[in-house]
Amino acid sequence: MAAELFEGHYVWHPAADDRVLASVCVDVRVGRYRYASEALAESRTDHALRAHRSLVLASEAAGTDLVERWLAEEPTPEATLMWARVAVQRALRAADARDERAEALERIALTACDRAAAMAPEDPTPWVAKLAMARLHRPSDPAPRGLLTAPAGPWRLFAHVLSLDPWHREGHHRFLSFFFTRHGGSVNAAWDVAAFLSQRAPADSALRLLPLVALVESYNPTQLLADRVWEEPQWRSTALAIYRNWLPAVARYRFTPVLDLAYLAHALVMARREFEARAVFTAMGPYASRMPWSAFGDPAEQLSRARRACGLPVPRPD
Repeated sequence: MAAELFEGHYVWHPAADDRVLASVCVDVRVGRYRYASEALAESRTDHALRAHRSLVLASEAAGTDLVERWLAEEPTPEATLMWARVAVQRALRAADARDERAEALERIALTACDRAAAMAPEDPTPWVAKLAMARLHRPSDPAPRGLLTAPAGPWRLFAHVLSLDPWHREGHHRFLSFFFTRHGGSVNAAWDVAAFLSQRAPADSALRLLPLVALVESYNPTQLLADRVWEEPQWRSTALAIYRNWLPAVARYRFTPVLDLAYLAHALVMARREFEARAVFTAMGPYASRMPWSAFGDPAEQLSRARRACGLPVPRPD
């Protein structure tokens, strides 16, 4: 799907150009689930689309009782999946806020994930939702051979996700995030896991971007020459290889992969490869994500700064 042309403003909504999803989000906000059910049912055989739509819809529904009503009235695979997605979001938010209800909410979320998995055994999404909660208890399964740091983690759960979909994008990102320092991991472990997983993936896979995600996560502005790291040969060649091999595949996507494009555009700009970055921004159209830009300051300002470096228009100040 080709992104729309930039018309002078950024579109921050995570639905991007999935117009069905954007329309359904409006319904969910006012407490209706019929079209959400249809949008998810349509995605039963498309794991990437199902993960994307269910995650965005969960962010809209998490503060309401919509999924509980939906589940009581129509206990379909879509209703159970949305209950799992919403329950996991609530559990993680409570844990991060040190809410006294965190343990109870986590138990509810685990039950919801198990029920969703039982309703749709071939769907990896409930298992990916469960993987998002792994950081709460730090499981320590031994790592497979091939990793220098041999970091322990939720390898068994991740292996089950891979058995259902070996290139599941969100599953890989959830697993990698387990090793981030903010979740109790380490910079070296995150880099090691990102390299290991990306090297397994096809050359035209979005999973090749995982090392760039780990690099942003490890960014420390207090370190000497922190902003010059992307200019190092290994990172520049990584970004250029993704540009050559993955970017042409984006035209086949059912929705514009804004977050992945943003990480690639950011890496190319930081590596002083503005010509290539310009093509990535063009593929993004007007759609914007807060990461990776928010790791470096105000996301809108950082995005505009990067676009200016490529000679591209930016929104006019109000």
